Formats: sequence, structure tokens, C-alpha cells
Amino acid sequence: MENIGEVLKRTTDTKAARIGIGAMESSHEVFNELFPGRKAVLVADTNTYEAAGRKVEKNLEDNGIAIEGKFVFDDPDLYAEWGYLTELEDYLKTVDAIPVAVGSGVINDLCKLSSHHLGRKYMIVGTAASMDGYTAYGASITYQGNKQTFDCPAPAGIIFDPEVAALAPKELAASGYADLLAKIPAGADWMLADAAGEEKLDKYAFGLVQDRIREALRDPDAILAGNVQATGHLADGLIMSGFAMQAINSSRPASGTEHQFSHFWDMEGLCINGKHVSHGFKVAIGTMVSTACLEYLLKQDIQNIDIDTCVNAWPSWEKMEEYIRQIFKGKPGHLERGLTESRGKYIDAHQLRKELERIAAAWPQLKQRISAQIIPLWKIEDSLRRVGAPYRPEMIGVSREHLRDTFRCIPFMRNRYTNIDLIYRCHLMGKVEKHLFGKGGIWEV
Repeated sequence: MENIGEVLKRTTDTKAARIGIGAMESSHEVFNELFPGRKAVLVADTNTYEAAGRKVEKNLEDNGIAIEGKFVFDDPDLYAEWGYLTELEDYLKTVDAIPVAVGSGVINDLCKLSSHHLGRKYMIVGTAASMDGYTAYGASITYQGNKQTFDCPAPAGIIFDPEVAALAPKELAASGYADLLAKIPAGADWMLADAAGEEKLDKYAFGLVQDRIREALRDPDAILAGNVQATGHLADGLIMSGFAMQAINSSRPASGTEHQFSHFWDMEGLCINGKHVSHGFKVAIGTMVSTACLEYLLKQDIQNIDIDTCVNAWPSWEKMEEYIRQIFKGKPGHLERGLTESRGKYIDAHQLRKELERIAAAWPQLKQRISAQIIPLWKIEDSLRRVGAPYRPEMIGVSREHLRDTFRCIPFMRNRYTNIDLIYRCHLMGKVEKHLFGKGGIWEV
């Protein structure tokens, strides 16, 4: 990983990193750099302890770092849920030591939030290239049946060995690949938000994600096969995405329309065959829909859009609230979120006119930039298939009807401007829905 020292100067939480083959041999160096004179407590599950935990434990002990204890989850159905978080916190309260998490998304999120609750920092030894959350702030935990993101700092240090990650179950790398692929349309969404005057594009954070992403996504077959070099490139892209989020204290560099599908299904507790669907696999389908939306927009004459028609069709907040209550009927958690998030980004008709005027004026150049940014839908589908990730909604337990109904809710899921907002504000939702789900559509219902 190039220029890691320069990157760490911009991060808010993570201040030490060893990434590469043999990185675990530096576990003691990172620990001593961050926590001199402290004791360590290992946190892992049975699989990650065998994959890397024993080696990390031995490395720390052999170099004079006292191990106060270890907490190893043995539940084969372990996931990031509040009950498991409480178990870990109760144990950590009994030891005065720095948590050293050994694992991937679940272990990292549980250790991240429990450490924060106890006022401690922690470090992570990653065991799979499965998501960008290693170096991102916040932890995704299921609480009272709904998956939520809780604010908490990123790890103080990270160690990642692609040789270890290449041996992880194949579905983990497939999930990570899908999560990284999502940054492509997310980048286009940020361009749109910038042009609309909604959220200025940060060139440093944008480049930290986008400048290396094509190389990381280049060979899905090699990632599926467990190739160490390809796994390393994937991990590099994911870790840098987390660093980009730290650098500007926002998930904007890594999250757009596609993640809103995942958030919606998180709140539903989406499962297939009795197992929770991974974040990356949910995002995979969201990425396909988001890309299809962007491709649709690129075929429209946005430069000459009838702004008067769009403004006249724009609902008052009272009308919008009425509609939100209608589409979220029977989903109280979704409704509460939809009202809060939508109220936060609602604009009046005058503001809408100004925004659409900005978009129309910028469209010729913006269209070229977005065209160069996105990957064609057919290629995204092919890459997901080759890496072993889902490429049809049914593969994650989502029917086409369910996907269509989710699409209708997406404009109201988050206070963040994305391509779905441009579609909604241009009075194009009905036309896009027909393109996606109508007769002859991409996911014809």
C-alpha cells in the first residue's frame, strides 16, 4: 500500500497500519506504538482465532506484551447483534486491557462499539477482504430487530495480511468485492450532489477511493480463486475507502443510492435460508439498480429539461409526508426514518428551480464525467457473477416485486443527495420504474 504514512496524517482515528504479506509479525510493533505499557485482550470467533488469532497471540506474548485474556465467540450463527455486543462488553469490563480484534466485519463491529462504550481504543487484525468497515468509523449492529449504524471511532491500528485473507471463505471476498464495486456509482452520485450544490466533492477523499478502484476490481476470477495479489488489491481498495470516510468524517466517499437499498433491507432483517444476507451482497443488488438509474439519466436531455413542469409537480412538505406515510404503511421503523431523513433534505419549489437550473447548466460536462465514471450494467452483472456474488435479486431472497417496492421508498431513506433524488426531482420516478420493472424492463415484474 503506497503512501500509507501520508494517508494516516489525514485520518481522525487510525494512526498505525501494517498491510501486506507477513503483516501479523508486526502485531507487537503496532500495539507498542499505540498502547505502550498496556496489556492486551484478544477478541475473535472460533474460525478467526484459528486462522490468525493464535499467531497474533504468540507474537504479542513472544515480544513481551501481556495477554490479560481472550474472548472467543463459539456460536456458529454469530452476527453483529446487540446480545453478542453485551456479552463482549460484560467480559471486557472484567479486564483492564486493550482489545485486539481478530476477524472481519462482525468481530470488528462488535469490538469497535463495545470498546467505545467502555472508553477504550482498540486495534484490528483483519482476516478477510469482506467490507470497507475495518477503517471506517461507526458500527453496524442489529438492535431490537433492526440493523442500525452506531457512532463510534475507527480502530487506532489495523493489520492486514492478504495471504490470510485469501484463505477465508470465498463468500467473504465476494461480499467485499461487491462493497467496493458499489463505490463506482457512489462516485457518480457525489458528482451529481456537487453539481446540484448539495454537497461539495472533496477531491482528496474522492481520489483516495476512485484512483485505485479499477485495479482492485479488475480480476474477479482471481479473487474467487483466492489469488493473494488480487486479494491484496481488493483489500487495499476497501481499506482506503474507510480511510477516505475518516478523512472527511462522512460515508459519502463510499456510499450512494446503492447503499440505501442495503439500509432498507437491513431494517427488514433480510435473511435467506435462515441466514442474514451480508452487507456486500445486499449492496450488490443496490449497485445494479443504481447503475441502471444512472444509465437511464445519461440517455435523457437533462440540459433542456422542462423545469417549469418539474417545479409545478413538486409536492409541498405536507403532501410529501402524506405520500411517505402511505408507502411506509405497516413499517413503523421505516416510516420514522423516512420522515426524519426526508424532512432533512426537503427543499421548496423555489430552491428546486435553482437546483435544476444548476444541474441543467452543468449537464453537458457532467454527463461526460459520469459516463467515464460508471461501469456498464452488463459488466457489473458479469463481474458479480464471476466473483461469486449475487447478481439477481432473488439470489438474496428479494422478489422483483419486493425490489420494485423498495425502489419506490429509496428517495426517502436518507438525507443524502443521490441519483434517485435527481430522478425524483425531475418528475421521472414513474418513467424510471417502468424502465426497470415494467413490461420488457430490466427486472420485469
